[in-house]
Amino acid sequence: MKCQKCEKPATFHITDLTGDEGILALHLCPECAKQFLEQPEKKSPSATPTLSGLLSQQLKLGQTAEELAKLDKRECPICGTSFFEFRQSGRLGCPHDYLFFANELEPLIASIHGKIEHIGKRPKRGTQDSELQTELIRLRREMKDAINSEDYELASSLRDKIRRIEQGELQ
Repeated sequence: MKCQKCEKPATFHITDLTGDEGILALHLCPECAKQFLEQPEKKSPSATPTLSGLLSQQLKLGQTAEELAKLDKRECPICGTSFFEFRQSGRLGCPHDYLFFANELEPLIASIHGKIEHIGKRPKRGTQDSELQTELIRLRREMKDAINSEDYELASSLRDKIRRIEQGELQ
């Protein structure tokens, strides 16, 4: 989705319940979102804060640029997805990311869903499949690293191990 003010990809999706106007839905890039959130709030007789005001306040009280830069460099040891990549794409790389980035994801999940505990349907496949997928992701990453470091013996043994796991999964 593109930003409504420019042509960059929209990473901020803001829905603001405004009094007389109804619902205001905005899809903005980080720069335009910052400009939108930094706009001075119109003083109204009602003391109810708007969503943009709350977000702006949260950003001011939130992490400093240094803390955010340090957080963006953290990478999952299994799949190699960095927190910066997650912030840009909105997608995690593997199931282990939920554990690795738990402190950062819990407030986000709580603000979106209201709770951090899953209530509802679960996949028919068990957690074993999830663990197996995580293992395959880790092995593929190790194989890629072995190829990059030109350790072809290790890469071939990892390839064989991946094949054995995949064949066992299909049976």
